[in-house]
Amino acid sequence: MKMTPLPSSQLYKACDTSQLNFASTQELEDIALTVGQERAIESLKIGIRIAKKGYNVFAMAPSGTGKLTSVLQLAEHEASRHEAPADWCYVNNFAQPSRPQTIRLAPGEGRIFQTDMEKLVDELSIAIPAAFDGDEYRSRVGELESKSRQHEVDQLSQLRDEAAEAHVILTETPTGYAFVPADDKGEPIGAEEFNKFDKDRQHQIQEAIFAFQERLQNLLKKFPAWRKETKRKLQALNREIAELAVNHSIDDLLAKYSRQDAIMAYLKDVKQDIIEHIRDFIPHAEKVLPFMEMPQEQSPFKRYQANLMVDFSHKRSAPVIFEQHPNYGNLIGRIDHQAYMGSLVTDFTMIRPGALHKANGGFLILDVQKLLFQPYAWEGLKRILQMEEIRIESLERALSLISTVSLEPEPIPLDVKVILIGEPIYYYLLSAYDPEFHDLFKIAADFDDTVSRETETRDYARLLATLARREKLRPLSRAAVARVIEHSARMAGDTEKLLTHLRSLTDLLTESDYWAGSNGHTEITNSDVQQAIDHKIKRLDKVREKLYENILRGTLMIDTEGTVVGQINGLSVLQLGDFMFGQPSRITATTRLGNGKIVDIMRETELGGAHHSKGVLILSNFIAARYARKSPFSMSASLVFEQSYGHVDGDSASLAELCAILSSLARVPLRQDIAMTGSVNQLGQVQPIGGVNEKIEGFFDICSAKGLTGNQGVIIPASNIKHLMLRWDVVHAAQTKQFSIFAVSTVDEALEILTGIEAGEADAAGTYPQESFNAKVDGQLQQFTTIRKDYAKSQSDQA
Repeated sequence: MKMTPLPSSQLYKACDTSQLNFASTQELEDIALTVGQERAIESLKIGIRIAKKGYNVFAMAPSGTGKLTSVLQLAEHEASRHEAPADWCYVNNFAQPSRPQTIRLAPGEGRIFQTDMEKLVDELSIAIPAAFDGDEYRSRVGELESKSRQHEVDQLSQLRDEAAEAHVILTETPTGYAFVPADDKGEPIGAEEFNKFDKDRQHQIQEAIFAFQERLQNLLKKFPAWRKETKRKLQALNREIAELAVNHSIDDLLAKYSRQDAIMAYLKDVKQDIIEHIRDFIPHAEKVLPFMEMPQEQSPFKRYQANLMVDFSHKRSAPVIFEQHPNYGNLIGRIDHQAYMGSLVTDFTMIRPGALHKANGGFLILDVQKLLFQPYAWEGLKRILQMEEIRIESLERALSLISTVSLEPEPIPLDVKVILIGEPIYYYLLSAYDPEFHDLFKIAADFDDTVSRETETRDYARLLATLARREKLRPLSRAAVARVIEHSARMAGDTEKLLTHLRSLTDLLTESDYWAGSNGHTEITNSDVQQAIDHKIKRLDKVREKLYENILRGTLMIDTEGTVVGQINGLSVLQLGDFMFGQPSRITATTRLGNGKIVDIMRETELGGAHHSKGVLILSNFIAARYARKSPFSMSASLVFEQSYGHVDGDSASLAELCAILSSLARVPLRQDIAMTGSVNQLGQVQPIGGVNEKIEGFFDICSAKGLTGNQGVIIPASNIKHLMLRWDVVHAAQTKQFSIFAVSTVDEALEILTGIEAGEADAAGTYPQESFNAKVDGQLQQFTTIRKDYAKSQSDQA
């Protein structure tokens, strides 16, 4: 059977420009960036609109596919259908300052309430001092103090008068009061004169003095009570004056917020606290700490502020928040502290909102990779979603690392739709290892990274137009759109698909626009697109250049002419960042008498991966099933990638390895001007592989550098034909019959190309045609079996 190369029409699928009925993308209208994502968009809509607990969304797509843009657009569209949610404030809890209270207000009223409280404090800071500095207040205070002093003076005067009638004088001394005897004229009597009195009179005077002293002591004991009563009256006066000053401002606010019970209760507490702390509003000298000899900082009005946590005064719809740094504090909120006199202090005004506060009542979008990489952020988010309330708690306290007393703010009820975006692997890992995951994220939106080329070409052109306008780039000509579509199919690795990786497309358009400007074009042409593609390869292909240089210099041995037994050129792919290229590798095999084992040298040296080892095991089973059905499998073989010093994995070389083993068995040389890629199963069928374009181009580049002979080519699986989008120079070489690409479905087809010998098909008796390749393999295996039997018999005879 003669195998013919693929025609050039199958090596590259050009864009049908007849489908592009426009001169440039300037004529095309914008389109949503979700082209071909109907399944994911429908899932997103369902998840966004089901207002039940647990119906949060996980949007799966590789990075750069535009899933964030799509999610934002859908979330914002849905948010526009909902009214703005409530504002939330934290205010002081006067009964328990360590447990700040929440106040819920209509959207926009939070800012007004905060301003009202600031104005109230400002007004009272003026009104209260003015009230206490007025003539009426001073007069009433003076009257109370005067009455108090006069009462004391009157009582003392009465006692003094009564003492005078009893010839006793009340005098004041540096240490207090004293009674001394007096004569009939009221003059004090000295001790010498007093001693001249008879004993009875002396005794009478002493008893009178003792009686008056006792009355004086009783009177002096009453003074503190009288003064306390005066102080109470002064406090009552202060309270009366304060209430008069406060009532006007507070009553206005009470009337304004009369329908909001929480604010009414809070304002009444504020009124009570202001009256109790009225001295804070009256200017007075700063207190000095004697041991520090510095003024003590005070902020007495801070406790009457409103800490506005969520402000939707600028919103007319539900919020959509994308938190770019979702650590524990940024998600849940935090309580700040301030250094003051060697210690850290805090209060309710230092409570800071998190992303959950800002998105409450709307949508919160998080990158799952960033979320999972932040310590305890994932656990914190789950806890809040389960409890449906935002409870601000420091991470140290949540982990019981500290036991100091801190604030415990009242939790805020939560009503938010969380949308996680990330790679599919995170969805599957969370599904497998977190039993709570599906209770909280019931909807998965799976974005595709490709769309159908047959049905989406027109919309894809509109997508390119939209991207160009969004990035403020030049419009694309029709030929440029066609070239981008062709390159998109190449990046997708499928002639029937187009890539929807928006980052890659945007980068390509941006670089094409640069070259269009450098070339003086008013719009992006196909040559500008090609120049952008070529330059990106050029700036990334240093490693490929060095590798190919080693092959051309003979450091890495790759033959592109002649034939060799048990040796073949296999093809692999290397990917470094955004650049992927093909690398030819020499594969050799040796065979000998043995017990049916194939030694994979790469695995034995721990340089081969599990997939490669699987492919090698398949080879031994294929050979045994085909050639050793009626006799022992008496062959051993070894396989190796020559000059390979790195890890090898994948089974895309299993077809080449099988051909090398069979060549060694049959002693039939294989063509070195033909490279091969493809995996094989136990039935000898050739299976598709990845990176087919890069593999073909890698061998072509080596052959081209060494000189094309017209006989060189590559064998690929037939199932990979639909993936061919080769470079134009490779297609041109195929058109001029300088290079060939063969597509095979079975190992026999590949062997016929490599050896030029008919593979041969076994008849009903299992016999292959003479001179066929399979007959040579079968004959060699039978010879091994015979040798093995003869050797066993000779050993038995010697025994």
